[in-house]
Amino acid sequence: MPSEALLWQTGYLTFTGERQIGARREYSLGYPNLEVESALNDALLKGLMGDAMQAERAVSRLYDVLASGDFDALRAHIVSLFAAIPHQWHDGGPIARYEGFYASVLYSHLAALGLDLVPEDASHQGRLDLRLRFNGRIWLFEFKVVELLPEGAALQQIKARGYAEKYRAEGLPIHLIGIDFSREQRTLVRFEVETLTNYS
Repeated sequence: MPSEALLWQTGYLTFTGERQIGARREYSLGYPNLEVESALNDALLKGLMGDAMQAERAVSRLYDVLASGDFDALRAHIVSLFAAIPHQWHDGGPIARYEGFYASVLYSHLAALGLDLVPEDASHQGRLDLRLRFNGRIWLFEFKVVELLPEGAALQQIKARGYAEKYRAEGLPIHLIGIDFSREQRTLVRFEVETLTNYS
């Protein structure tokens, strides 16, 4: 059974829209509410890490790290998160070779907290991997795999494509966070942050 159908039948997803295309009808699926989104991602994170208590501690620690705005602690937390993923998850399929794997893991980790997230945040220049709105700040995340693109490409893409521009009018600090992963080392190899606070 397709995973989308299973999630719909169990109530984790619901219909959020539909459109008619000739004789064909397409439906959009989404979370019915924040509680379900948080619960599903919490379950995914626990399954991914293989240890429910370790996952609970990681989620609690992540909230504290984000609230403090300590980027060194955020880097260390992400390294710890990926170090806890068993090597079989990397060996089992090709998904771990691409940035979508790393973005999905971090998305589930943040979504388990029930935070205001937008994956694949669209703008006039493309799609940012992940946008977080938290604690009076905007956090813009881009992920790259260094075996596919050179180190530093993640932050460079955020800046080159102007992903922050759609948020500047809000007057909040905007953190640009570029994270480069290595699929061979199975961890992050570069973590860059720039904060924008000048809106003149």
